[in-house]
Amino acid sequence: MTKKQRAAEIIALLEQEYPLAECSLDYDEAWKLLVSVRLAAQCTDARVNVVVQDLYSVYPTPQALAAATPEEIEEIVKPCGLGRSKARDIHKCMTVLVEKYDGRVPDDFDELLKLPGVGRKSANLIMGDVFGKPAIVTDTHCIRLTNRMGLVDGIKDPKKVEMALWKIIPGEQGSDFCHRLVYHGREVCTARKPKCEACCLNHICVKALD
Repeated sequence: MTKKQRAAEIIALLEQEYPLAECSLDYDEAWKLLVSVRLAAQCTDARVNVVVQDLYSVYPTPQALAAATPEEIEEIVKPCGLGRSKARDIHKCMTVLVEKYDGRVPDDFDELLKLPGVGRKSANLIMGDVFGKPAIVTDTHCIRLTNRMGLVDGIKDPKKVEMALWKIIPGEQGSDFCHRLVYHGREVCTARKPKCEACCLNHICVKALD
């Protein structure tokens, strides 16, 4: 079985297991997803979803966040950890968004990467979830699971994992696939004690068959 064939079967099985493929970060505007994904670094999505409610009640627009000071933003977002650096990046990002893009999030991958605090993972998330374009989000769940499943071979670098997956996963399926990996990684294929016996992929996963 080739990696592309294995990927196709895994995609189909995960779609059956998790019919709804949605981002676990709450947002109703593109710029809010930019903020949330920055806050989510080394923090749970659940906590981010609570903290941003307080943040947006005080700063309801990109313009408001750009007009605030990093210290004012930090005071609200510090429960997410790394408050100083996250507040600084959010402030810089919103400032560029307002000054260069009139407060609108660009729908171009390379333009997204130019925004402060936005890396490939964040840019792909925006491209897939907001704009419905081909995207592969290589977060910790994606990296761990695709290595275990045998879709990539001992690759830990996020960009290298992304490049390897582009070769075997149809771009239009990438975003939903990565969301389902998050669900599966939290519920079944956990970091320390994966529940292989209860996994819908145990007949095809390289680790389960090993």
